[in-house]
Amino acid sequence: MSERPRSNRPVTTTESSIRILQRLKDNPGRTLDELTEELDIARSTIHRHLLTLEDNDFLFREDGRFYLSLRLLDFGISARDRISFFDVARRQVDRLAEETGEKVWLVAKEGDYSVHLYKASGASPLETSARVGQRRNLHQLAAGKAILAYLPEAESREIIERQGLKEVTEQTITDSEALFEELAKIRERGYAFNLGESIEGLNAVGAPIRDEEGVPVGGISISGPANRVKGSLLRDELPDKLLATIDEIHINIRYGNST
Repeated sequence: MSERPRSNRPVTTTESSIRILQRLKDNPGRTLDELTEELDIARSTIHRHLLTLEDNDFLFREDGRFYLSLRLLDFGISARDRISFFDVARRQVDRLAEETGEKVWLVAKEGDYSVHLYKASGASPLETSARVGQRRNLHQLAAGKAILAYLPEAESREIIERQGLKEVTEQTITDSEALFEELAKIRERGYAFNLGESIEGLNAVGAPIRDEEGVPVGGISISGPANRVKGSLLRDELPDKLLATIDEIHINIRYGNST
């Protein structure tokens, strides 16, 4: 798959609004003066963007500080609703979290990234900074590596070439050939491990969700603290439960309308 075409005449005003929204996502409650200092955009221009976004209910202001509006949540939910496997997979994720007692994530592949769609927590989940809606590089996650493993190799290499292999922890794989050796092993066994590669002290196992043609469109991971999720639990028990769940999702995706 070739790289998606990019505009050679980007609309700079739109890009400025996107930069402001991104800044307020990462740093909520910024003032006009703070945004002017942090962004290479004229103060008057930022002010006009803020007023326009506020007038259209994408931002709200409190004590002179700007925040993202919940109107954006409506857009996000609308985007999530287009994911064909979301409803059936969400029910299975809830059940898997109850069975394992660990945190279970449902993700979708969008472009070069993994997007967190939904999480379910078991009896003893580990709380992390991961959140619904977050985009992550595929190579950093168990479910993401599982997705990469089942893409055509040329497509996986194009993704890595475009996005690089950003290091998050000392365990993150940052060498492309080492990554592709691991992807081959993932295809052989059907699931991937994340051993402290995204968060130190966190282990996870992930597997891909594939459409009717076998193309990976998402994935599921089970994660927990490394001092608990290890040994036969990590290597055997959780993968077995995960693959059984994935099989049920695939049956629903491929034959749900005919049963």
